[in-house]
Amino acid sequence: MAQKYNLAEQENILESGNELAAIAAAQINYHVMGYYPITPSTQIAEYLDEMKANGRHTVCMIPGDGEHGAAGICYGATTAGGRVFNATSANGLLFAMEQLPVQAGTRFPMVLNVVNRTVSGPLDIKCDQSDIMMALNTGWIIIMAHTTQMVYDFNIFALKIAEKAKLPIIVSSDGFFTSHQKKKIHLFKNDKDVQDFLGKYTPEVTSVEPTKNPVTIGPYMNEDELTGSKLQLSQALEDSRAIIAEVFEEFASLSGRKYSPIETHNMEGAEVALMLCGSAYETGTLAVDEMRKANPNLKIGAFAITQIRPFPEKELQKLLANVKVVVVGDRQDTYSGMGGNMSTEIRAALKNDPNNKSSIVSRVYGLGGTEFTLDKAKELFELGLKELAKAGSVEKHSYLEQYMGDPNVKMKPIHEPLTLESQKSGITVTMNEQTHKLDVKVPPLRELTGKAYRYAQGHGACNGCGIFSGINTFMKGIEGSVVLLVHTGCSMVVTTGYPYSSYRTTYVHNLFQNGAATLSGIVEMYHERKRRGEIDGPEDPTFIMVTGDGGHDIGMGPSIGAAIRNHKMIILEYDNEGYMNTGNQLSFSTPLGHRTSTSNVGKAEVGKQFGHKDVAQIFNGCHIPYIATGCEAYPLDLVKKAAKAQWYANNVGTAFVKLLITCPLNWKTPDDMGKDIIKAAVDCCFFPLYEVEQGITTITNMVADDKKQPVTEWLKLMGKTKHLLKHQDILDKFQADVDNRWARLKAMHESPVL
Repeated sequence: MAQKYNLAEQENILESGNELAAIAAAQINYHVMGYYPITPSTQIAEYLDEMKANGRHTVCMIPGDGEHGAAGICYGATTAGGRVFNATSANGLLFAMEQLPVQAGTRFPMVLNVVNRTVSGPLDIKCDQSDIMMALNTGWIIIMAHTTQMVYDFNIFALKIAEKAKLPIIVSSDGFFTSHQKKKIHLFKNDKDVQDFLGKYTPEVTSVEPTKNPVTIGPYMNEDELTGSKLQLSQALEDSRAIIAEVFEEFASLSGRKYSPIETHNMEGAEVALMLCGSAYETGTLAVDEMRKANPNLKIGAFAITQIRPFPEKELQKLLANVKVVVVGDRQDTYSGMGGNMSTEIRAALKNDPNNKSSIVSRVYGLGGTEFTLDKAKELFELGLKELAKAGSVEKHSYLEQYMGDPNVKMKPIHEPLTLESQKSGITVTMNEQTHKLDVKVPPLRELTGKAYRYAQGHGACNGCGIFSGINTFMKGIEGSVVLLVHTGCSMVVTTGYPYSSYRTTYVHNLFQNGAATLSGIVEMYHERKRRGEIDGPEDPTFIMVTGDGGHDIGMGPSIGAAIRNHKMIILEYDNEGYMNTGNQLSFSTPLGHRTSTSNVGKAEVGKQFGHKDVAQIFNGCHIPYIATGCEAYPLDLVKKAAKAQWYANNVGTAFVKLLITCPLNWKTPDDMGKDIIKAAVDCCFFPLYEVEQGITTITNMVADDKKQPVTEWLKLMGKTKHLLKHQDILDKFQADVDNRWARLKAMHESPVL
């Protein structure tokens, strides 16, 4: 029986869906949030971190090395008996997908916000529902909010549903349309009202009581037991229907807002009904009102399914018992499955009702953030009315927006392809038989300016961005043709807005976490086809993977795998100390104490709480033939290292080069100070310049003890770190870490056996 609550005191605020999801999480005060940044859900973690820095809540926020890792953090935390929260989108959800059935199958509750975004490829960061529909078969309860008020409310009562049902739950909302749109909503004024509504959570078992109650979580099962486990999960989803209805009633008494598995608009007596999930539903209701006002005889209505799992079959059968035509708008497609997931499931639900004679017409719409306008909603109703009148042949399934491109248009390159000679500048690299190291001869730097750029002008990078000046300087040391595999990140997004490309050489993109593995496949296929005589060219191209430091969080595993296999390729990392493409979230390469949008500065916390990883030394542990660090502030040093990396990549195996580059926007620095800031990082030995050639470490820009600058000389140049000058305890810890790493590097330089 539903518990009754007194109507809680509320206040009006103007916030976006993402902000409201974060506020709800803060009011609940979850124990743990495991997260990883991805647009458009990233703001949820950002807002929570900002609130935590200012003492608003005490949620333990744990950044993952990718969405798969974040999901693992969440699963582990739920087994330990606390309340857990997460947020993701699109390919992030798919990367975490392996963990979702485990979470449901072991019956540990948690709340996951999925802010809907189109699934790659091709890459697009805008809204459709291709991601959330991938989660239908994971065993999670799924509820979909189509307004910002619903995002807030659903995030409050979702936890209660999950804990009562002993199942994890997803709160889904549309990216940008709902997540970023600010609207006035009613918010509970007192956190205590929210926490009293949820009550205390007492888990039945935990993973952290080995003497009091030892348990086995996640055992291996054979056929009968496995089938029984799946049947129990299916039954739990069925049983959750009553729990959801009960919680809806309880929340209505607390808030005055009543929800149901299906939201309806003017469905009484409707002969044609339009189903839209998510933010488009609001547009559908406006179309109903305008069309009925223009023609009062029209019998049309709209509805939205808000309870996606468990699917509201009986409610649909009752709602649509007398509806003659149902037009289903799907914001995703099953690709040859006769429509999107909602249309196929509605068809199945109505098929199970022998008395239902409704005709189903489905249209895929709004992919990749395509705006769903009032006219488009009316167009869907016109399709339904045409089907009702049998006034012509209405295709039962198709796309609303149909653009296949013009086959007669042949795209022409703006720049002519680079010739082999234009990519050479007379750099010579030879092996010194006495030192067993490479000798590099480079023409004067002024002459290298005439060498062809692999990146064309006209990309969309921010003013002062160090990515392209750094990479182009590196590329001056690369002779001949190249094939580039570029991770998702700033350097990819600002150079490849279809139909344009800033690359004057072959460019390949794959998912954030899988670049090195992809390039490994390209490299080995090239050499295998060449061995078979299928490729015949003047010389081999150099294969280079370009990644940011964020790509070496989520993509570190595949890069290590490629390095250990020793493929003939260069892994080039540009490090701007954060996830700049998604809004300046911390990466594992962000230094201690630095401010990012997920390591805020406030009265409770000051910047990033842990130190940065040393990627060059990680690759050193893989024993690849060549490793180097470099920067544009020392161009000759960088060009020589690029030439060495190319020689080793083409003749021996994997080479790794790490560049430190500036991001004026998020480092909060003037656009023209990039080289000075990078030089200061080198001079204080935060970013020492060195190489490891066949296991032998050489510092290429030795800083004498009396010339070594304190880290404050670097930190004071950046707005993101000036706060550290007021926190001596953090400064001392950071300085000690830099000194220790520098001392170890000098010891390696002085002793070939290290």
